[in-house]
Amino acid sequence: MAFTRHDVEIPAEGATLGAWLFVPDRAGSPLPAITMAIGLGGIKDQGLEPFARAFAEAGFVVLAHDHRTFGSSTGTPRHDVDPWQQIADWRRAISYLEARPEVDAGRIGLWGTSFAGGHALVLGATDRRLRAVVAQIPIVSGMEIGLRRVLPEHQAQIERRYDDERAQLRGSDPATVTIVGKDPAVPALYHAPEVVDFYLRPYESDVPWENRLTLRSSRKSRRYEPGVYINRVSPTPLLMIVGREDTMTPTDMALAAYERALEPKRLELIPGGHFSPYLEEFDAAGSAAVDWFAQHLS
Repeated sequence: MAFTRHDVEIPAEGATLGAWLFVPDRAGSPLPAITMAIGLGGIKDQGLEPFARAFAEAGFVVLAHDHRTFGSSTGTPRHDVDPWQQIADWRRAISYLEARPEVDAGRIGLWGTSFAGGHALVLGATDRRLRAVVAQIPIVSGMEIGLRRVLPEHQAQIERRYDDERAQLRGSDPATVTIVGKDPAVPALYHAPEVVDFYLRPYESDVPWENRLTLRSSRKSRRYEPGVYINRVSPTPLLMIVGREDTMTPTDMALAAYERALEPKRLELIPGGHFSPYLEEFDAAGSAAVDWFAQHLS
């Protein structure tokens, strides 16, 4: 189905969210809609559009926004991640969709990936306006992931590195850290080749992506526990898309969380690691999400 992509702005408290709105060309009556967001430190240009196009071609109105302080959205300090602020902003995006004349406000679904996949669990459990939820490769426990990535004897050092509260008290801006780096001798959040290759791959966009986050973003993400909400998503239908060899949002954590979820639910287990849904397994991940939304929103 043909569609048109519009650039839109969503007013949020203290910021404006830059977004794409995909509207199928057959807009005879209000249509079901899907709201989307990307993961930690990313912008919508880095992987959302292929999924948004697939949803729009299936007949859904689609809204894909940048998180506050990233990409086309405003907000300061730039490149700052606060999961609970992102969730509050996403609620505003849902309200924006409800108000669009092209949208049937009673048939809105939500799709989140990676860090925003964790948001999908929280919003699915706490916002009953949603009629279906897809959590793709979601973060389940920031604390557990942090403990796995850093040896116990290095935990205290990491905590000191990520604490710039004293400098902020003296009036300094929040310190920043590089997200991905090829040189292991240069400090960065991630050095793994698959992570570096994904974040640094070329893409077409008028909005530049900057390879940095505030240090306090890492601290906040390590304290984020969206998995505790998963058994509260029901009765909203939940689809989880999980990579078999995911080490970023580990497979075993996601599967254990899925077992705690109540019906209606479905698990789509796909080959590959954290980035396979965007790349070689896009068809499998995209088709599973389209089918889920078609079943529960159409």
